[in-house]
Amino acid sequence: MSFCSFSGGEIFQNHFEPGVYVCAKCGYELFSSRSKYAHSSPWPAFTETIHADSVAKRPEHNSPDALKVSCGRCGNGLGHEFLNDGPKPGQSRF
Repeated sequence: MSFCSFSGGEIFQNHFEPGVYVCAKCGYELFSSRSKYAHSSPWPAFTETIHADSVAKRPEHNSPDALKVSCGRCGNGLGHEFLNDGPKPGQSRF
């Protein structure tokens, strides 16, 4: 499973089959289906990455509660990490 550009309907939003989500550009492992959960956003939601270096994060200038996230290997843009917006208190949502 790989991430792709949003085109009006994210095909993996309601996909809960076991597997690994990888970068669409380089194939690096990003998220496991074990950390995926249902969320109201149009994107799939995860609580953690597979590897400590799966993603790179940098501050989002307009939002103190979000970080810009990119592939830790190739730098492909993946979206955001929303701090304290996960399914449990203190968890983030990717």
